[in-house]
Amino acid sequence: MRTPAGKECRHYYEDFHRGRSIQECRLAQENPQSLPWRPQYCALCPVPDILNANASPDLQLKLAIKPRLLGLGRQLEVTASCVRHRIAVDDPYIGCPKCNAERPGLDIFYKALGPDDHD
Repeated sequence: MRTPAGKECRHYYEDFHRGRSIQECRLAQENPQSLPWRPQYCALCPVPDILNANASPDLQLKLAIKPRLLGLGRQLEVTASCVRHRIAVDDPYIGCPKCNAERPGLDIFYKALGPDDHD
């Protein structure tokens, strides 16, 4: 569904049909330690870009909305993990290194990116 910021995100939900006024981020609701979500946070959220870059069904994201220094503003922190291999993912844009190693032909893209530091 399209967020208020204009990006596609599968975790955002809205319903304005027949007088309803529902806007929610289901990813932020799953985290009880997160501050309450507001629609303006969609402009700062990296989750739609992560989902666009990595379409792995085994990637599990966790969103935490935290206050910045002295409570001025909010910071959106995304952590990722691989459900299949049960490991934390350092860069959710790239995904799980073990899942990527299982895909044939992906090494062609790594070689095109530059030196062999991705092995």
